Amino acid sequence: MTKNLLIIFVKNPELGKVKTRLAATVGNIEALRIYQLLLDRTRNITADLACDKIVYYAGFIPELDSWDKEIYQKTVQEGADLGIRMLHAFEQGFQAGYTRICIIGSDCYELTPSILDQAFEELQTKEVVIGPSTDGGYYLLGMNSLQPELFQNKNWSTATVLPETLETLQEKALAYGLLPVLTDIDEEKDLHTLNVVSG
Repeated sequence: MTKNLLIIFVKNPELGKVKTRLAATVGNIEALRIYQLLLDRTRNITADLACDKIVYYAGFIPELDSWDKEIYQKTVQEGADLGIRMLHAFEQGFQAGYTRICIIGSDCYELTPSILDQAFEELQTKEVVIGPSTDGGYYLLGMNSLQPELFQNKNWSTATVLPETLETLQEKALAYGLLPVLTDIDEEKDLHTLNVVSG
């Protein structure tokens, strides 16, 4: 076990249940294809990282999936909203003895291993690290001790998440680092970040 933990939040890749905003314009089948592409990308950029990794499924742990059990631990998210689910995951990680924990989703095709390494490096001198996304949220959040306030009173999945989070950090006088701004793929306009042709 290393002292660094990467938490990966994913949804079960089921038709009609992923990328619903994207599906509104490209259809459910194409949205599922793109989500599977995002899952593959997330797995490819994280597999060789020098840290422990846990995949948190939104629904259930499939009997067969593409996450190598020799590399990834697997469990299920718990909580009524995204903030509670993330808080619970961080709590479990710190209780298990990890000292630097980062969480990502599976929506950011632009994310790279070097950016993830940078996130853990930031936590050696900063209390919190954030990867801002162009939609006003963040693609990564990391911390070296539990900060429950970062998960409270936030309007999840809106453009105010990042500003609200930065405000909380400033109110608590926490030292934080910022990673490069990247794009989460939530709508058709975000597909330009894929290195493939959609369709």
